[in-house]
Amino acid sequence: MLPWRKMALLCRMMMFLWACHWCLGGFTPDRVWGEEGSAQSSPTTGSSSEERSTQPSPNTGSSREEVSLWKPSTWRNSQEDIQRYRRSWNPFSHGPLLANSPDVQPKSQWLIQAFVFSQIANAKYGNRLTTTTEASPVHLRAISPTFFLGYGITDNMEVDLVPSLIWYDSTKTTTPSSGGHSSATSDMGLGDTTIYLKYRGVVQDPDSWRPTFTWYNSVTLPTSQWMATKPIPGGFSPLGRLPATKFGGLGLTEGLMFRKNLEPFRIMGSIYYTYTLPGSTEGQNTYNGDIINTRLIFEYIADDKRGLAFDLELLSVHGLSHRLDGHDLNLNPKSFSLIGVEPSVQYNIFYDNTGGLVAAAGCLFSIAGQNDLYAVYPNVSMYYYWNPKGQPIMR
Repeated sequence: MLPWRKMALLCRMMMFLWACHWCLGGFTPDRVWGEEGSAQSSPTTGSSSEERSTQPSPNTGSSREEVSLWKPSTWRNSQEDIQRYRRSWNPFSHGPLLANSPDVQPKSQWLIQAFVFSQIANAKYGNRLTTTTEASPVHLRAISPTFFLGYGITDNMEVDLVPSLIWYDSTKTTTPSSGGHSSATSDMGLGDTTIYLKYRGVVQDPDSWRPTFTWYNSVTLPTSQWMATKPIPGGFSPLGRLPATKFGGLGLTEGLMFRKNLEPFRIMGSIYYTYTLPGSTEGQNTYNGDIINTRLIFEYIADDKRGLAFDLELLSVHGLSHRLDGHDLNLNPKSFSLIGVEPSVQYNIFYDNTGGLVAAAGCLFSIAGQNDLYAVYPNVSMYYYWNPKGQPIMR
């Protein structure tokens, strides 16, 4: 029999998956939002069909299921819902830097995104969650160019390939009691590569409270390790658009995202859970804790035509002191946290029948943390959208 701790972890994960599945109405597929029973009478049965149309169904309870916050099974993502959403207010623009869009590429539409995420760290947080920093023996400078190639498989499903590069330069100084020596480490090479699939289970309704809900599923390949790129101090590439995963680790990530447009604002958020498969260092298996990433974004669209917008982007990364498989950890720190905020600005360079080119810039500031580096993260980005069928459509 499994130890109680492993059983508790397993139960927690099962409850999380059950809750996410329930939120998308997975347990009651027979009920859909806005579905009406037929009001037409049968030519052979006469008034008996009218009686059936007015009687409650034993399975659904009524011929029309109203939208309810407590009945997510009434939500849907039909073509009618998608077209209603596309006709609503949603100006073409870049979007936030640190959050993947919960709404997906239209079918057959392509997207190329180029980001430069960077990190400057000279201090660190102690072993409890705090806003106070202390001197760090490690000083780090890092830049990670990251590229996204996205494609709309259907109007509710998108696949993306995300390779990255990494350059870093760090110095580490030992304590005076250890001699006060300094050592430098630097490298440049291929970073990790992520492949992810997004499925929009619920499309937002512009005429009600209902937001978009989207599943996020990804695998992060340790291409940095395969190409012999040295591990970066701190164990993570500069924080960016994707959920943070262990550098050089094979990671599996599940997430749930939402977005709601409320003119002139767009609000979105997400939560991700990452399990890293056991690694190996010098012939010894290594086990780091699972990771939870969160995002919460507020966009203010100042100019619809120019795509001028100002964002406030909140981010957090939490390294857990346990693993989903229940194995003990043998990497330090056993747990960590980082909370940051990024103001950013976005602008359309052009947008016409040939495509759309948009850009954004911002800087993420650490505001609290535990067992992690205190850093600032300057970020810039440029997108190009194109649609073989004509003018690209905003997600």
